[in-house]
Amino acid sequence: MQERQYSRDMIRRLRMCAGAAALGFVALAAAHDEARAQTLPTPRLYVFDCGTLAGRNLRTYGLPAEPRDMSVACALVVDGERRLLWETGLGDRFAEGKETPRDPGWRVGRTLRSQLAEIGVEPPAITYLAISHMHADHTGNANDYAGATWLVQEAEREAAFRQGQDTSSYRALADSRTIVLHGDHDVFGDGVATLVSTPGHTPGHQSLLVKLPHTGAILLSGDLYHYPAERAAKTFPSFEFDRAKTAASRAAIEALVDRLHAQLWIEHDILGYSRLKKAPAYYD
Repeated sequence: MQERQYSRDMIRRLRMCAGAAALGFVALAAAHDEARAQTLPTPRLYVFDCGTLAGRNLRTYGLPAEPRDMSVACALVVDGERRLLWETGLGDRFAEGKETPRDPGWRVGRTLRSQLAEIGVEPPAITYLAISHMHADHTGNANDYAGATWLVQEAEREAAFRQGQDTSSYRALADSRTIVLHGDHDVFGDGVATLVSTPGHTPGHQSLLVKLPHTGAILLSGDLYHYPAERAAKTFPSFEFDRAKTAASRAAIEALVDRLHAQLWIEHDILGYSRLKKAPAYYD
C-alpha cells in the first residue's frame, strides 16, 4: 500500500517538474523573442513581394518596346512601436490558385500576410495604412488592414467611393479610422515617414518619403512612374487622370530627390525591385 502511495507521489512530482520545465521553456522563448526585438534597429524599412503584372504593354506608357513584366511592391516602416503599411498589393486571395483574377497577367506567389508573419507582424499590429492610390493592384489586401488608421488624400477617398467604382478590395476602409489629408503628412511626427502629395495619376495620388539613419532618404514613388525609361523620356501613361498635374508632381519629386540625395524607388520597375533587399531583411 505504501509502495503504491509512494509511486503516486513520485508521478505527481514528475508531472509538476515537467510542467514547470515547460513553463520555463515558454518564458525563456518569450524572453529570447523580446530580447531579439529590442536589438532590432528602429526606424527600419521592410520590402515585400506583393505580386507581378505579367506582359504589360509598354506602348501604354509611351514607350516603343516589347511587353514587360511589372513588379508589385509593398513596404512596412517600423518606428518604435508604430508601424506604417505602404500599399497592399494584388491580393492574397490570388496566391496558390485560390481565386482566379480577372486579369490573366496577375501573379501572386506569396501572401502579404505570410511575409508579415515571418517578421512577427499580424494585421492588428499595423498602426497606419497608406496606399499610393486606389487602383486594384495596390488595394488587393486593404480590407485585411482596415483596423489600422487609414491615411488618404481627400480627393483620392472621394474618387474611390464614387458611385460605380468597384470597392470590393477596400470596402472595409469606408468604416475604418481615417485621417483625411490635404497635402504632405508626417506620419509619425518625427520625419521618418512622410506622405508626399503627388496628384495626377489619380486625383489624390501620394508617394512615400522614408528617412533612415544609415540608408538615408528613399522615395517610394507609387505610380508616379512605372518604368525608368518613362522617367528618362518624360512620357506618360495613356490613362493618366491629369497629365499636367502628373508633370508638376514629377518635377516636385525630382527636386526633392535632388535636394535630399534620395534614392527613387519605382515600385513597378521589376529590374530595380529585384535588386532590393526583401523581408525579413530590412533597411535601417
